[in-house]
Amino acid sequence: MQNELIKVAMVDDHVLLRNALSSLINNSGKCKVIFEASNGKELINKIDNGNYPDVVILDLNMPEMNGHETAYYLQQHHPNMKILMLTMYDSELVLIRLLKAGVKGFMKKDIHPSELLFAIQSVHDFGYYYSAQTSSKLAGLFRDNQEYQLLDKVMLSEIEIDFLKYACSELTYKEIAVKLNLNPRAIDGMRDNLFTRLDVKSRVGLAMYSIRHGVVSV
Repeated sequence: MQNELIKVAMVDDHVLLRNALSSLINNSGKCKVIFEASNGKELINKIDNGNYPDVVILDLNMPEMNGHETAYYLQQHHPNMKILMLTMYDSELVLIRLLKAGVKGFMKKDIHPSELLFAIQSVHDFGYYYSAQTSSKLAGLFRDNQEYQLLDKVMLSEIEIDFLKYACSELTYKEIAVKLNLNPRAIDGMRDNLFTRLDVKSRVGLAMYSIRHGVVSV
């Protein structure tokens, strides 16, 4: 008896790339893209209408609802769906935040077609997929009992992530305080704490760190 095709949802705001990857998947004979979406909100609407994929392939940087936000939502509401993340970032901050949000594997956008299909099959059958590069990166994170130091440094709270995003805008610190519904003194304390933890000395340093580690995209 022939095995059922693995049902895949392809979520990326770049139409050409999304269509190209979907064609590769559909031509494999092992997987089928049951729908495409351009952002997390569109994905959630389609799932709520009864389209339940086995594997969701998410782009990290999308408008409306990005990959991290979408992965976190799926972890909370549809924990059985396996998530593969398309990202150009492989920094410690990005990897740990996405793992915490329930992502089961990482792929670069220039992934070889055979590796793409292997990743889908692997995350479906075994629950995870990590390339050799990602595996090496993750092993380095948790080697020699360094995980607690690392997590203390780069595991940012959601409000700290929001602060960094606003810090990359033209808003003043007082305006950021209003956006986050915090006292200006609390914002100053958060800023100074991040200066120390992220080893930067200015707002420009916070912005550069945020861009380098995928907190914001340019």
